[in-house]
Amino acid sequence: MQLLKDLPVKPIKRESWLNLGRIVQALELIQDLIVISLCIGLFSFMVLQIWTMFLSLIPPIYSHTVTADILSLLILVELFRLLIIYLQEQRVSIGVAVEVSIVSVLREMIVRGVLETTFIQVLAACAFLLVLGALLVVRVWLPPTFEGIDPEQEISKRYKKRLAQEQLSGNSKQ
Repeated sequence: MQLLKDLPVKPIKRESWLNLGRIVQALELIQDLIVISLCIGLFSFMVLQIWTMFLSLIPPIYSHTVTADILSLLILVELFRLLIIYLQEQRVSIGVAVEVSIVSVLREMIVRGVLETTFIQVLAACAFLLVLGALLVVRVWLPPTFEGIDPEQEISKRYKKRLAQEQLSGNSKQ
């Protein structure tokens, strides 16, 4: 019985029938294929939008329609850029998403006309734009978690350093 206690115990490695690594890779591949198909569809829609915009430039020219088409095209370009960033970095860019939202709100205000919009809607759009602008400013100070920096780990490291310094200072006083 004593002989069994002295032997080193090796952990038993079980072979799992469920390989999570492969499943995650397959799901990421499917997700990338979906995003690529969205890129192709969005690019096709942008080409059609450019074609209709050029057709709207044939006289008589309605500046209101041309402005709406140009702003819609800018929104589509920003959405396309958002999808490209996602494919490259596997993350959604907060800055680009906020920029798309800002351009979309401004487009709606321009297309509708500020004078034809109710006071409450203008006030709500202004408040929304202020929040989005504040988000763009605050985003600069947030740590980039997508580069492997985990804010929770950073805070934990600082806390452990502070504890170690307190223990050292407590030991030196004694």
